[in-house]
Amino acid sequence: MNIKTLFFGITADLVQNSELQISVDENSSVANFKLILKNKFPQLENLNSYAIAVNEEYAEDDLTLKNGDIVAVIPPVSGG
Repeated sequence: MNIKTLFFGITADLVQNSELQISVDENSSVANFKLILKNKFPQLENLNSYAIAVNEEYAEDDLTLKNGDIVAVIPPVSGG
């Protein structure tokens, strides 16, 4: 199944795109999705961490993705 993936901030710079369709197997979890990202975009390893949101809500690694979900890759944010 295809997952619409949005990249923000430095993650968009690292993958050189702000939006991509990424194919995952049925019943893939967020943890599986992170592994796919790591394999497809090894440059993301340079980040200490990043958050994943599914359909505009932060997601835990055990959440199962569904066809048509929109996943956002959100870098760490700092500021004051």
